[in-house]
Amino acid sequence: MILDPIVSKLLVGAGLLGASAGIVGALAVLRRRALVGDMLAHAALPGICLGFLVVGTRSAPALTLGALATGLLGVGLVAQIRRFTRTGEDAALAIVLSTFFGAGVVLLSIIQRNPSGEQAGLNQYLFGEIAALTRRDVDVLAVLLVCVVAVTVLLHKEVKTWLFDEGFGRTLGLPLLWLDWGVMGLVALVTVVALPICGVVLTAGMLIYPAAAARFWTGRFGALVALAGLIGAAVGAVGIVLASLAGSATGLLGTVLRGDHGSPPPPGPVIVLLGGLVFLASMLFAPRRGAVVRAVRMARLRLRMGSDHLLRSLFELVEPNLPATPDVVLSQATESLPESGMLERLVVRDAMARDWIRSTSPGRVQLTPAGLAAAADVTRKHRLWELYLLEHADIAADHVHRDADDLEHLLPAELVAGLERALAAEGKLPDSPDNLRVPTSPHALEAGDA
Repeated sequence: MILDPIVSKLLVGAGLLGASAGIVGALAVLRRRALVGDMLAHAALPGICLGFLVVGTRSAPALTLGALATGLLGVGLVAQIRRFTRTGEDAALAIVLSTFFGAGVVLLSIIQRNPSGEQAGLNQYLFGEIAALTRRDVDVLAVLLVCVVAVTVLLHKEVKTWLFDEGFGRTLGLPLLWLDWGVMGLVALVTVVALPICGVVLTAGMLIYPAAAARFWTGRFGALVALAGLIGAAVGAVGIVLASLAGSATGLLGTVLRGDHGSPPPPGPVIVLLGGLVFLASMLFAPRRGAVVRAVRMARLRLRMGSDHLLRSLFELVEPNLPATPDVVLSQATESLPESGMLERLVVRDAMARDWIRSTSPGRVQLTPAGLAAAADVTRKHRLWELYLLEHADIAADHVHRDADDLEHLLPAELVAGLERALAAEGKLPDSPDNLRVPTSPHALEAGDA
């Protein structure tokens, strides 16, 4: 099916457009102008209608120029509304979007009442119709992608400065206004070209979802722009394939996909819907910023903090009897844990699974040799940080426990060794009464500490 010339042409065209939209959309999203594409798409509708009214036929150059003209006019009006009034950018975008789109709908209804207007096919600009893509259109999309990539690569430093540090750009004398208009012009050009494929309603999705999804995978500018382009290209091509499969599916699947009228879903909505699914998957499962991954990471951190608190409490309870480790009441050791029965059970179960503690009788536990070593290491980090805060941060002795408790779980081994060396060199590191290298507490232990 993919080898079919028509499907291949549509696949290449959608991929080229998706790549261009992903790259310029990344610039718009990073500039916090994600809705500019939506406004441009809606503002282009009256330009399309005016282009048809001027030439009297569906001429691609006339419709494109008309759409580009009213789109850029919309961008200019948003800038002027923000400059000369106290209207915010979001309100200005909404005003221009709704006004221009309303004008476009009125003009479209006027055209449809004319005998020649009924055959104009301008309704496809509302929802898109990629099936009308020609070989010449694919060549235009290829040239457009080359231009977008060339501008992004050749002006990489300037665009990066414009996006993230305008003040520094002004000191360098960069033409920030021209950069602003140039990038917004690229957004407008891609938007106008995308209208026949995805339509006014869905074009904004092609600009926004690739960049929004890419931000979950990387925080580097170059990688983000490249990844947004790849996501846009892949989603565009796969969307065409899925729409083609829906058109050729048989049986129950074909009935579900095509409905009672036997018409397959148009490719434009399929592309945008697939892009939404890619964004959802990125939001949930991206390795660094995905919601599921972050939730798992946070759960592991809470478990680790609970384990540290349990071990330190057990160590301080048996500290007067070292090197012996008598059993203690479990409820005393878990007083320092947050008031969560589930977390307490998980922490105790994890400590037993790691062979840190063992149960001696109902409600009583004892540190194992491995547990004593782990508890001594946790307590050592805590007290070293307490001593450092006491000696170098001028924090009162009755406050250092709370501050050390916030940081002890994140101290790397190199920092702990550095703290120990610094305190020992100043003669402020108390000797350990045993061979566990745990300094004595710099403050009196209270029930809540142990």
